[in-house]
Amino acid sequence: VQLVESGGGLVQDGGSLRLSCIASGADFSFSMNAMGWYRQAPGKERELVARITSGRDTFYADSVKGRFTISRDNAKRTVYLQMNSLKSEDTAVYTCRMTRGTIVDSWGQGTQVTVSS
Repeated sequence: VQLVESGGGLVQDGGSLRLSCIASGADFSFSMNAMGWYRQAPGKERELVARITSGRDTFYADSVKGRFTISRDNAKRTVYLQMNSLKSEDTAVYTCRMTRGTIVDSWGQGTQVTVSS
């Protein structure tokens, strides 16, 4: 399975970005997997930002609740992260992850998000 993120970039404080993560490869069922967005800022540990299950249940880190929205389009094998009201502390490399129990655990390469104040 290959995961490719896009949509990162430089945005001003208070701005918005939408990240996308497209999955490709043979012999996997995208809809059966949970998808998550993680981020890692310089000098900090990687943290879970948002997650969506196969049943479309969602989880958000407290720091992004009310500002970020995760969604998925199974037909396009894509997961999105809509990020609004961005703050400088949201600056990080954002990476998507696909999981299904112990069967599937794949990571993308990441996309840089930089919020300027």
